[in-house]
Amino acid sequence: MSRASGILIVIPAYNAAQTLPELIARCKKAAPELPVAVVNDGSADSTGEVLAKLDVMPLAHQGNRGKGQALLTGFDYAKQEGFAAVITIDADLQHAPESIPAFVELYRTGRYDIIVGARTIDLTVMPFDRWWTNKTTSWIISKIIKQRITDSQSGYRLISTKVWHSVQLATTDYDLESEVLIKAGKMGYRIGEVPIATIYTGGKSYINPLADTWRFIKLVWRNLGW
Repeated sequence: MSRASGILIVIPAYNAAQTLPELIARCKKAAPELPVAVVNDGSADSTGEVLAKLDVMPLAHQGNRGKGQALLTGFDYAKQEGFAAVITIDADLQHAPESIPAFVELYRTGRYDIIVGARTIDLTVMPFDRWWTNKTTSWIISKIIKQRITDSQSGYRLISTKVWHSVQLATTDYDLESEVLIKAGKMGYRIGEVPIATIYTGGKSYINPLADTWRFIKLVWRNLGW
């Protein structure tokens, strides 16, 4: 498979030394044909040393610049290397790599430019505040782009590099993932979904509810007349 038609797995990682070995092993087992790039976002733990021992392309920031910037770095690498699409997976094992083939299969149909991993809503697993925030933001984004989005906060996605580099992104934090959906949807790109498991490991979250909610509100306000 040429890289022009190939897919790259991109994993933004911050202090993920404990979870990366298992995650990479499962990615390689689920999709052995797909290369993996890990963006070490200025981790303070041994993430860099762990990556040096794994079969991945290690990319690194000198300091912690945030998830959005880590994704930008991963996509810049994908474009440079000529990949057609990127699958983004979080490093904390809350995304099951076993779902990768479902993303690839739907992408190969040519029906969608972005594919979002939509979690099954299970309040015995998903914290209520996360569920409510996700439900609200998904409804708002669906209305703006006139396409149905059920899990706008899911970071488990397949995105065409063509889409990523044709939208003008203004954010570099967690709100970047919402901005991609809004701007790509308004440009007419097709967004699909595949079902994925709802997994919460109880690990530390780097989301700031107040700050990130405010960023989302500002993002929506800017794009209502965009």
